[in-house]
Amino acid sequence: MQLYCSSTQQYKRLPTRPVKVGNLWIGGTHPLRVQTMTTTDTMDTEATVEQVIRCADAGAELVRITAPSKKEAENLRAIKEALLKRGYTLPLVADIHFTPNAAEIAAGIIEKVRINPGNYVDKKKFEQIEYTDAAYADELKRIAERFSPLVELCKKHGTAMRIGTNHGSLSDRIMSRYGDTPRGMVESAMEFLRIARALDYHQIILSMKSSNPLVMVQAYRLLVQQMLEEFGECYPLHLGVTEAGDGEDGRIKSAIGIGTLLEDGIGDTIRVSLTEDPEFEIPVCKDLVKKYNDASSLVEATYLPNERLWYNPFEYKRRVTQSVTNIGGANVPVVFADFMQLPEISREALSAIGYRYQAETDKWHIGDAAADIIYTHKKTIPFELPGTVKVVCDASVWSPALNNHYPLYTAEEYAAENVTDGLHFVTCDVTGEYTKVLERVAKHSQAVLCIYASGMNSMQKVRSCINTMIGMRIHNPVILAVESHHTTIDEQLIHFSVQAGALLLEGMGDGIWLMNDPSKMLNRQVSGRTYLPIENNHQFLNQTSFSILQATRTRISKTEYISCPSCGRTLFDLQETTAKIRRVTHHLKGLKIAIMGCIVNGPGEMADADFGYVGSGPGKITLYKGKEVVKRNINSDVAVNELINILKENNVWIEPTATVGS
Repeated sequence: MQLYCSSTQQYKRLPTRPVKVGNLWIGGTHPLRVQTMTTTDTMDTEATVEQVIRCADAGAELVRITAPSKKEAENLRAIKEALLKRGYTLPLVADIHFTPNAAEIAAGIIEKVRINPGNYVDKKKFEQIEYTDAAYADELKRIAERFSPLVELCKKHGTAMRIGTNHGSLSDRIMSRYGDTPRGMVESAMEFLRIARALDYHQIILSMKSSNPLVMVQAYRLLVQQMLEEFGECYPLHLGVTEAGDGEDGRIKSAIGIGTLLEDGIGDTIRVSLTEDPEFEIPVCKDLVKKYNDASSLVEATYLPNERLWYNPFEYKRRVTQSVTNIGGANVPVVFADFMQLPEISREALSAIGYRYQAETDKWHIGDAAADIIYTHKKTIPFELPGTVKVVCDASVWSPALNNHYPLYTAEEYAAENVTDGLHFVTCDVTGEYTKVLERVAKHSQAVLCIYASGMNSMQKVRSCINTMIGMRIHNPVILAVESHHTTIDEQLIHFSVQAGALLLEGMGDGIWLMNDPSKMLNRQVSGRTYLPIENNHQFLNQTSFSILQATRTRISKTEYISCPSCGRTLFDLQETTAKIRRVTHHLKGLKIAIMGCIVNGPGEMADADFGYVGSGPGKITLYKGKEVVKRNINSDVAVNELINILKENNVWIEPTATVGS
């Protein structure tokens, strides 16, 4: 089997065929490029030009503009000319969906055209169609006839193209044959890529976007494998998690999906799709790519025990582990709260990790995002805690007489001491040889391994260790311990998301333990929220832990919002509406609500949402349950209340209370 990347154990960028987009090279050995998309009306030339300039000044290297019809495509010329007059030469990309004529116009004006193979030729009606092989072949001929003129125009004008598959907008034809799967996403793009290659056109970039990072990562891996097996080469890849949302959740979800692939060397250009003004996407993009654009920071000799994979990187299956109390087995991953740097631990300090003590009643109120384990280092907790939380302290200060306290051994202590069975934890740096530690841990059924790696390739080293454990049939639970030395919250958010999220997407990890040193942080604000050392830092780490588990769908603790980043087709104020819906539904744990700007992509791209809020016309909203319309074209001023009524009718509404999430 062709591996989807050069190595699963150390970073090595996947070589791709370079593509020139205007004055910008993408792929090959060129730096990872960052891009975004405008949210203005494309017919408003001045507003669009101003927004492109703000994005360029923020660091965008190319900008996409929606062109849903011929008139918008034609207006791209005015936009481009206005930018050139002001000295901006960055390439522009036309975003096309249902209108081939618009794509053909745009191909003669700007540097790149993006088409969606799910709706460029096909019309989506959510129908299941049975195709014979002959009938399917006829459909491919029809696609070639309609797609070839655009290819020839791109060849003539030297225009690049992105074949951009979206998980939520696969055609009925693809869905009927391949289902709603990563494999279907790959085949949707490959059908168009084969046509282009047959016409000797190679200025192509591809993408496999989904609002679910797991689906997105699997689709890109399958695409790489398919291109290498079929063509012996790869075209450049544009990475992105679509409809990621806003704030910290949007950044975390994007970092997990994009960062997992970047760690494998996959990806040549990225866009972080946030429900925010597009210029705010660029700093996140730059934080994501800078590590990989600095090749000198990625060169390091690494201990490589075994390249054989004992897991399937194309399908999610959680690693089989034995249950140790509430850790491992069928239990959701646990969350560690690191109180190592706090001199003393008070009841009040635990409110930051979901435990609020009420002195009047001598009772604890436990939130949905309450940590499961508190690490105290060389301290113990002198007061009684709820039974839902465990305390882990260093083995040197632990005693069997301590109620609800459990020892943590270093690898060296574990090798030297006579450890009796019973719940205990072992830390191990897996940068070097670690098989002796694994063998010793395997002899203790109540041992939980907390692993981390120092230096470069840390995620790959941890993944290699867990892969070795699978091969050795060691079933002890594993806690993913990740420490960030970055000096800003934004960088730490990305580091934690990539290093832990990538492994959780592989089915690896029975818990997450995030650590930092707040005294070394320069900027303690992200998405408008400020975190101060040391007390509020615990809140940041705890919220980030639960958000990573939520984004990887390994532990659901809150409502999930699938929110598009807005564009020129958006029919209402997406940021304001998303915030309004979030305010009234944030307590509905486990519910997935999609908030989509327009009817063009909304019904398809909201994918697996439980309920949908979709713009269907100026001032009009259509509400969905799954993919079924419940209420059509209602006034936007009552739409949020109507959404709540639908939630009530479907028995998923819970009245909010003052103590929810406290």
